[in-house]
This record gives sequence, structure tokens and C-alpha cells, in this order.
Amino acid sequence: MANKNLNKAKEAKKDEFYTQLEDINNELRHYREHFRGKTVLCNCDDPRVSNFFTYFAYNFEFLGLKKLITTCYKSQNIDLFSQNKSEQAVYLVYEGDKNGDHIPNAEEIGVKPLNGDGDFRSKECIELLKEADIIVTNPPFSLFREYVAQLMEYDKKFLIIGHQNAIKYKEIFPLIKENKLWLGYGFKGGAGHFISHYEDKATAGDHREGMIRVSGVTWFTNLEIKKRHEDIILYKHYTPEEYPTYENYDAIDVSKTEYIPLDYDGLMGVPITFMDKYNPEQFEIIGNTCDTDWIRSVGFKPMGQATIDNLRKQGNKAHVTANMNSPYILKNGLVSLPYARIIIRKIPK
Repeated sequence: MANKNLNKAKEAKKDEFYTQLEDINNELRHYREHFRGKTVLCNCDDPRVSNFFTYFAYNFEFLGLKKLITTCYKSQNIDLFSQNKSEQAVYLVYEGDKNGDHIPNAEEIGVKPLNGDGDFRSKECIELLKEADIIVTNPPFSLFREYVAQLMEYDKKFLIIGHQNAIKYKEIFPLIKENKLWLGYGFKGGAGHFISHYEDKATAGDHREGMIRVSGVTWFTNLEIKKRHEDIILYKHYTPEEYPTYENYDAIDVSKTEYIPLDYDGLMGVPITFMDKYNPEQFEIIGNTCDTDWIRSVGFKPMGQATIDNLRKQGNKAHVTANMNSPYILKNGLVSLPYARIIIRKIPK
């Protein structure tokens, strides 16, 4: 489930977290070959404090970049980028080291004013988008759908940060299913530490001064990486006891990705974390149980009142009704509701 801090940010539309340089480096090291001769745009990053700008500026020659452009949103809200300290939105352009010291100096970085507020949807920012080859940034989670839609509209290569729950979005899931978008290497432990003014809820052992811990964040990309062509190693064998079939659909439930049976060829429901290991040459994605239109169209039967009554007797207060088609399991007279599932099938070798 989404981290409480993320929910708080989404509700307030204050979800611009500044990414650690360490996390950027850990992910970007897998993509070096994609950047040679390319123009990179970071269009949701205050260039004055962005670690994306720092990473690309200091690695400009190493990556063989052509140009680096960074922009940010100039808000009237004091809690957003740069705390509204600048008089206007600007964008920075860096085209590499000119004086031989291999350090991005102020005189080498072009600071240019924007006419508007720097919103990535504005006409002038779209013109910068058109110029770029690869987009790398941490867009506002609340605008993730719209942001990805723009990247698709302009046919851009990208590497961006989002929450894993975005996998379930009706605007995002079809892109994954059609191999137009996939997950990158990800954050250590499935959580990132971001520079933010929100209260940090991290445990003492995971606390980092001046940062907030957000669980469930990951990288989304359409740049080819070795990871997405590596098979998941399967070692477990199918038994009906360990892999119950849904009562209202002919598919088995798999509680963890690592438990996918090696000898089952039918439909399987797996957690959304499966997408982190997904290899399109090993598995076919059929659908997403969070898509109510899809589950009805493929024949998930309604749960029925008897199932709901059973749940309530168990003390389960889940927000479900008799006419819902959510997958459920009946075992030893007890009903269980698996969390969001991706329905997959093994590709025959």
C-alpha cells in the first residue's frame, strides 16, 4: 500500500521530492550507452537544487552528452520548488566543459528566463521537450498519468521516478502490457529517501537527516536494459493446496513472485511487484484485476451476497459488495481477498 507520506503529499498536491544523488547514480549507471550524443531534459527539477542537473553536468563528458536542459515549475505556493524564492521560472542549458577544468562553472551554464511558470505542459516547455532525446526526472506523483501521456504523445525516450501503484493505473497499465514502458532497476529495498519538508516517518534505523522515506517508489523507462530480458528462476511445483484457484475465475493465486510454479501453464494472478522481475519473453501479461471493466469483460463472476456475508462474519470490513467482480478465494469455508493482482501466463518455450 502507498506510504502515508505519499498519500499526504498527493492529497495536498505537494509531491515534488528531490532525489538523492546516490539513487540517481545507482540507476543511471545501467544506461550509459543510451546517452552518447543525446540531449537530456530534466523538466520537473529546479536546476538550482536538482541532483539530476548535478549528475548530468558532472558526468557530461563521461556520458558523451550533446546538451543538458533543466527546467522547473515556478509556483505561487511557498512549499513547492525553491520555496518560491526566485523571482521567475528559469531553465538552464549546459553544453559541456569549455575551460578544461572538467567542472561545470557558472560562466559555462546558460541561465535563461521562461515567460511562464515552467509547467511541463506549457507551450515553451513543450518546445524544449521536442528538442530533447531523453527525459530524466522525478515528476509530481499527482500528475504522473498526464506526464507519461505527454511523453508518449511526443514519442520520447525517458527514465522517470514514480510510485509502483502507478502500474495499476488504467492509463499506465496498457503501456506496460504493450511493452511501451517497463520498470528500471529500482531503489534499494523498494524505498527512496528524498529531500523534502514533510515530516519523516522512517524508523530510527532507516532515518536520514533532512530527508523523507517514501516506500514503493521505482523507476519507469522505455530505454532497453539487460534486466528485462532475464528470466525469473522458477523452482516450485504446482499443487492445488498451495495455489488455490479463484472461486469466480479460472486462474490460480500466487502470493509471491518467487513462488510462481515452474510446471503450471494456465492463468496466474501475481502481485504487482511481479513487474519488477517481468520478462516479456518469459511471461505474457493478460490483465489487471484493478481494472473493473477488464475483469467483467473476461468473465470474473460477481462475488454474490453469500460471499459478502461470509466475509462480514469473519470480521472483514473490506469495501466490497455482492455485485463486484473482485477475485476471491474460498478455503476451509473462509473467504480471502487477494490484493491487486496481475494476471499472467507463461510463454511456451
